[in-house]
Amino acid sequence: MNLIVNAITAVYGLLWGDLITLPLPGGGTLGISLLVLLLIPTGVFFTVRTRFLPVRLFPEMLRVTAEKRTNREGSAISGVQALIVSTATRVGMGNLIGVVAAISAGGAGAVFWMWITALIGSSTAFVEATLAQLHKEKDPLYGGWRGGPAYYIHNFVKEKRGGKIGRYSVIAVLFALSGLICWCGISQVIANSVSSAFQNAFHVKPIYTTVVLVALSAVIVLRKNATVRVLDVLVPIMAACYFIITLILIGMNITVLPSVFRRIFAEAFGLRQAVAGGFGAVVMNGVKRGLFSNEAGSGSAPCAAAAGDTSHPAKTGLLQALGVFIDTIMICSCTAFIILVTPVDKVAGLEGMDLLQASMHHHLGQFGVVFIALILWLFSFSTFVGILFYARSNVAYLFGDNWLSQTLYKILALVMLFIGGLAAYTFVWDLGDVGVGLMTVFNIIVILPMSGQALSSLRDYEGKMKQRKLE
Repeated sequence: MNLIVNAITAVYGLLWGDLITLPLPGGGTLGISLLVLLLIPTGVFFTVRTRFLPVRLFPEMLRVTAEKRTNREGSAISGVQALIVSTATRVGMGNLIGVVAAISAGGAGAVFWMWITALIGSSTAFVEATLAQLHKEKDPLYGGWRGGPAYYIHNFVKEKRGGKIGRYSVIAVLFALSGLICWCGISQVIANSVSSAFQNAFHVKPIYTTVVLVALSAVIVLRKNATVRVLDVLVPIMAACYFIITLILIGMNITVLPSVFRRIFAEAFGLRQAVAGGFGAVVMNGVKRGLFSNEAGSGSAPCAAAAGDTSHPAKTGLLQALGVFIDTIMICSCTAFIILVTPVDKVAGLEGMDLLQASMHHHLGQFGVVFIALILWLFSFSTFVGILFYARSNVAYLFGDNWLSQTLYKILALVMLFIGGLAAYTFVWDLGDVGVGLMTVFNIIVILPMSGQALSSLRDYEGKMKQRKLE
């Protein structure tokens, strides 16, 4: 066990540790990790190459979302349904646990860097989702389509080798394995967070909460095509409820907002170096939790994007770019503001879910604690169901199209869910971060040279947009 923990810690340090250390005025330093070196420049590059797509085409993103849900394959899901599946994992536990973790470790300034990660990450999300659409395949088991990074990485390597490639590509295999490892780690974090929240709110023993969570999850994920139908109903309702409640609370504390924004920007640029070790910790925690929450560049969401049946690949890219905005700019910000408008003396010394529940208790009394416990349950449940939808394509790539391998992975994830609900393992967050970090590395090194395909698709779509406006 110690060997596994040490290995996870070592890889975590390689991915998220300080690869480069830059001196700062005043004697401080800024540590930059491998993931930051990959994600930030890539996001900036794609933002420039798409001519600032997140801003320029935001109205078109909304228009595509409002289109009638249709698909040309009876068993396929629509592009908007693919967005809902990816939103289930984005607008999930990362919006609560991830934001709280970022603020706990990096202070208010981490919120600013989450915003920056989301803004430039929208362009990355567009590119990877469009590539997933361009390289999707028929799904012989579930019907409709399947795909994602493992598939477009495989096709990229195949093209570079002139078609001379076997059943597998090494990079594609590494990506698929990293994804499965990541989602097992997340499963444990999900269950532990839910059982802890219910224990605080209702004094329910973790075993009872965990058994119910695992049983309900099993009913959904072990059925052939129940996932999309459940998420189609659950995600819009839970996200809207949380968004409305938090907006009301923010409105009730609107006089405090100016000071909250001042604090965010002051700490974002290291003007309060006492926070969690200074500027480097602020940036790192904002970027890390921003990625964990919105997933842009990690290659997770393309696993859902590939399943969508849309009339143009770029439409799926625009939908997934909007998903990043919904997740971080809207929902994550709500969580952050709820914490930051709470008087400091009410949350002093608190971290994790205790910090969030104390904030909600201040605003809404015991109802706030209960509300957060229930919303966390829904968010976590949707996250678990969503990541098992992601896992379909990776399992199929690694083990072929058979129900045995699909079912065995689902059972493994359910076991991890059960274990996580009963005990907190400190290395589990690191396991999730290692998985998503490795996915990001393998994904980024391929979508950069492949991005021309996505950009070509965007130009074609914008040409059709102009024709539509002229007609």
